[in-house]
Amino acid sequence: MPVDTGWQERAMRQLARMAMQLGAWLAVVLPAAALALAPVQLCSGQAVTPGADGRLLGHIPYAEAPAGELVPVIPFGIGKPCLMQREPAADIVRLVAAARVAGFAGAFRGLSCFRSISYQRTIFCSKIGPGRACRDAAERARSSAPPGYSEHATGFALDIAVGPLTAACRNVLNDCIADLPAGRWLLAHAAEFGFELSFPNGNVQGMMYEPWHWRWVGATPDTPGATRARSLFAFARANFPAAPGIPEIHLPPIWLNALGQPAPVPSPNPGGGGWVGRIEVYAGGGGRRSGWLGREK
Repeated sequence: MPVDTGWQERAMRQLARMAMQLGAWLAVVLPAAALALAPVQLCSGQAVTPGADGRLLGHIPYAEAPAGELVPVIPFGIGKPCLMQREPAADIVRLVAAARVAGFAGAFRGLSCFRSISYQRTIFCSKIGPGRACRDAAERARSSAPPGYSEHATGFALDIAVGPLTAACRNVLNDCIADLPAGRWLLAHAAEFGFELSFPNGNVQGMMYEPWHWRWVGATPDTPGATRARSLFAFARANFPAAPGIPEIHLPPIWLNALGQPAPVPSPNPGGGGWVGRIEVYAGGGGRRSGWLGREK
């Protein structure tokens, strides 16, 4: 039987290829790991080191959406334009229309939609320090994402103000909104329009309960834009499930009949805007005033 004398040479070539592949992998992974473990300067005197999974103070990193991808949802914002990606912007229009049919006309407004990373830094850092609400970044991160770690930066997430408020529930950034009639309707139907609650009560991510913060992932996997949104939020959805989340559902016939033709997708118009309608909410001392109570978190 002839002796195979080339096996050693083939084995050496295979080992060399494996070494090259390992080297290429390490060239990518090691710098990324080193970067992930480098302290991040969030605010003055607030430098925090991300964990091994890339999260910082429990929050997941997100890149900022290009301005050209964002469109205004009109009329929806409170005091300034509500900018979002085109697909969730169209679904917000449909959600508001369905709410009107259900008897909740004017009940929902966009308190905070897209936020740039620089604006997120302002919001985050403004509450930290002596005489302010939070001692440090770790305490602040329970109720607000650090800059570079907010779902708002993607253009696929927003805070929805729910009204009308009551004497027992006076602020749109209080979890009592979940018990308002409009709040219960939103929790029951938001998923039909592609929105899921990022930080449910008792969430394992360790964030405060935020029944106002919703991210859009599309009502079904084949919804236009859903693949991209679900890719952005894949880590969050796999490790920290939303509740209510997104089941495989279709828009109920009652909404389809009421809405008629689907709402057109807004066109980019950063300069556009305008908001109509106000609600009566309770102010301190039992009085009433017109407006919405609540600020961005």
